[in-house]
Amino acid sequence: MIVIGGGIAGTAAALALHKAGFDVTVYEAYPDGAEDIGAFLTLASNGMRALAGIDASAAVTAIGYPLSAMRVLDGSGAELAHTPIGESGDPLLRYRCLRRGELNAALQAEVVRRGITVRHGARLASFEEGPASVTAHFTDGTTATGDLLVGADGLGSTVRRHIAPAAGPRHAGQRVFYGYTTDAAPGGGDAESITMVRGSKAAFGCTVSPTGETYWFARVAGEALPAGEIADGTSARWRDLLVPLLREDTTPAADIVAATGEGIMVTNATEMPLGTPWRTGRALIIGDAAHAASPATGQGASMALEDAVVLAKALRDAPDTGTALALYEAIRRPRVEHNITVSGQISRGGGRRPGPGRGAPAARDTGNGAPPARPGEGELVRLLEWDAGIWAGSVPRG
Repeated sequence: MIVIGGGIAGTAAALALHKAGFDVTVYEAYPDGAEDIGAFLTLASNGMRALAGIDASAAVTAIGYPLSAMRVLDGSGAELAHTPIGESGDPLLRYRCLRRGELNAALQAEVVRRGITVRHGARLASFEEGPASVTAHFTDGTTATGDLLVGADGLGSTVRRHIAPAAGPRHAGQRVFYGYTTDAAPGGGDAESITMVRGSKAAFGCTVSPTGETYWFARVAGEALPAGEIADGTSARWRDLLVPLLREDTTPAADIVAATGEGIMVTNATEMPLGTPWRTGRALIIGDAAHAASPATGQGASMALEDAVVLAKALRDAPDTGTALALYEAIRRPRVEHNITVSGQISRGGGRRPGPGRGAPAARDTGNGAPPARPGEGELVRLLEWDAGIWAGSVPRG
């Protein structure tokens, strides 16, 4: 099988497909695994459960640090809540904070350790399908043929452009800033906790690592920044933009950002439209290529890890590829599109109920918690449990 993309979704899919007994090769466009090395993310307990299902927990728990509690502050700095998060009783399932680049590197190393081939510098140009196989054509003139092509190539997915030429990511209403201080900043929070601030001009979150670094993000409403402005922006520019907004509240946020030197990054919050086509006969998109959501729920990486497990189990258990892909989509689409909806609500309206006719439930902005799960939590555990069958009872045969 051919996996296009060596990021989180692609490496996890390779690990899961390999565990299911398939021969897999990963094709990564970049010449090495370095990607967004400074930005951080959190893996929620559902993402950690997916890693456990493909025996990749050790590779990930060796980096980053666990999170077991969340505190929520209002704009005055008053504490609104201080609650446990995730399945903190199980060391393998605790929320985890880590840098995206370190997670990519850890998963790529695990792929190589298991004997799965990763070909760097292989940029997909196109693919063509036949009745029994699919052939990928790369920009260097080489080709690869397999039973299935899995597009895990992110927001700018080449695979998606072939499956759904009219579909593409859209702005989700916010600009998102990331940074970290090299020393613990006052008000950054306790060990193993994440602090969320409901500010008047920005949503802010931060967490302090065991080594004293304070990782933070800020989400600010606004039109999408032009790509050139993002590329030419400096840490000083982003800091000067953010600090005055954060100073309007009496929270630790402004001081934390002011104490940050280099390495402040900004990106536009983006999402994929609901109903985006995911598949053809022998090609499928997963992860951000299929269902990117704004980062408001903190579920992007965890949803990609879920994709990998469910896809591998569907291909393992269903009688043929077409049935497996239909089963996969029937299971995954309601859950990931619910996440897109909830995350978009938070990004655009602070978690308020959407207007009439939009048909989505009200969102509650905890800032970094999973949205209400669809399917139910018990069924999700079964779906991610490797030894549990996925075919019988999931969708009708035929």
